[in-house]
Amino acid sequence: MNPIRSIKGTHDILPADSQNWQQLEQIVRTVCQRFGYNEIRTPIFEETRLYSRSVGENTDIVSKEMYSWDDKDGKSITLRPELTASVVRSFIQHNLGGQAPVQRLYYMGPLFRRERPQKGRQRQFHQFGVEAFGSENPEQDAEIIAIAWHILLECGLSENATLHLNSIGSPNCRKAYREALKNFIRPNLSLFSETSQKRFETNPLRILDTKADHEQKMLKDAPKVSDCFSDDDMAHFESVQNFLKVMNIPFILNEKLVRGLDYYSRTVFEFTSSALGAQDALLGGGRYDGLVETLGGKATPGIGFAAGMERFLIAMAETEVLSRESKIDVYFVCLDEAGLSTALSLANKLRQAGFNVVSDPLRRSLKAQMRDANKSGAKYALILGETEMETDSIVLKNLEKSEQETVSQKNILEKLRNLTN
Repeated sequence: MNPIRSIKGTHDILPADSQNWQQLEQIVRTVCQRFGYNEIRTPIFEETRLYSRSVGENTDIVSKEMYSWDDKDGKSITLRPELTASVVRSFIQHNLGGQAPVQRLYYMGPLFRRERPQKGRQRQFHQFGVEAFGSENPEQDAEIIAIAWHILLECGLSENATLHLNSIGSPNCRKAYREALKNFIRPNLSLFSETSQKRFETNPLRILDTKADHEQKMLKDAPKVSDCFSDDDMAHFESVQNFLKVMNIPFILNEKLVRGLDYYSRTVFEFTSSALGAQDALLGGGRYDGLVETLGGKATPGIGFAAGMERFLIAMAETEVLSRESKIDVYFVCLDEAGLSTALSLANKLRQAGFNVVSDPLRRSLKAQMRDANKSGAKYALILGETEMETDSIVLKNLEKSEQETVSQKNILEKLRNLTN
């Protein structure tokens, strides 16, 4: 029988890598908590109509990439392809807006899209992100971007990162710009790619995202979204820029930056990283003031961002930020079957005191156990043999310095505390 393998576009996170994931997750949690954000966890699947109404029927995500099926009761169910819509659904369902005038939330978890697997993006991938509901003011935009910037700083990625900033204006502005852009492109539409021609009808702003050089040249003199700004749109965007400047968060204005999903308005932003090569997007987000109302809630402004965790880890590996330090404090070596009860008892007391302790369950020789102890990365080894059992003592060996001493069993906890404090 052929062995069963993981499905294309999925991957296992093995023990050698899980430490890196934990490091990134801890950074995200720490930074978000500094800003007063609380974690939210939503189900891994939702009703399909949640995404068709929020993300947009004509987006590639909804039309091509979602994993959907009809449940036994005939309801269409979808594995979540993005998390903002799920968070908004939860915000409405549980009346979070009634509990506080501003809701600050963050999340982490797996997402699913059936697209071509590539470096940093699988069919099951992972994101972290933040969402803030309740404020339409530009200082809220600046706070969201500042969270992203602080995470980049903590991850060691800020030097290679660039913040691209734009505004796509209010819905009326966006509607006017959409028509102006279509009028500009229409005479040369046949010269654009098949993908861009489809976007022309469904989401023409996405054409600005094209990576094709000849299309970028044709778009060089395209109208700018700022030409359609209202006075409020302009004031809002200028305030966001001023707030970022006073926080010393560097940015560049990118008038061709748009977000691919239908719900965005006003501020949009993206961090790119030179450590990622051609596919350099690291994190992106923006304001979505109409999304809560679109999904059946009270009109509530919102803004957030999402980041691919796999892509973050690739960039962190390139900049050698990830820690490979062992989490094991003590490797317990027991050389005699008669000493197992004592070894287990002492190891348990050390764990209760906060030490990470590993012991050998194979009853191997001293040489084999010590080889494993050194390989484990533990700082210390405790060696319990026949002599130590007779004298109620234990050998404490510093594995880095290859120095050892004999310590009373009843004093070993105090000794280790003194060495590690």
